[in-house]
Amino acid sequence: QVHLGESGGGLVQAGASLRLSCAAAGLTLSSAAMGWFRQAPGKGRAFVAAISWNGGNTYYADSVKGRFTISRDNAKNTVYLQMNSLEPDDTGVYYCAAKRTTMYADLDRLYDYHYWGQGTQVTVSS
Repeated sequence: QVHLGESGGGLVQAGASLRLSCAAAGLTLSSAAMGWFRQAPGKGRAFVAAISWNGGNTYYADSVKGRFTISRDNAKNTVYLQMNSLEPDDTGVYYCAAKRTTMYADLDRLYDYHYWGQGTQVTVSS
């Protein structure tokens, strides 16, 4: 059984940083692309960032480019999202997701992901 567990969320002020982690169990991450998505209050779940199975390619939503960095440590079966210069619009529940693929295309497509975590809340105050 696959389990993805997010951690690292919290309440911070605008301009602060947070680092989210996603630890995987029951799945070898080296065979999966990983993504981070977020759901703001009253909105649907949206793509934030993704990283290919080997870490060679990364993708970001325009709204987070230059501020967020996705990375992975396959030896630890963990994916990270470093979030800098946080803004109130970054508020939401952040979900980690895994897609069983070694391809590089379409990693921003929510419905292509096979496994999801329960989410971690990030709240940015102004």
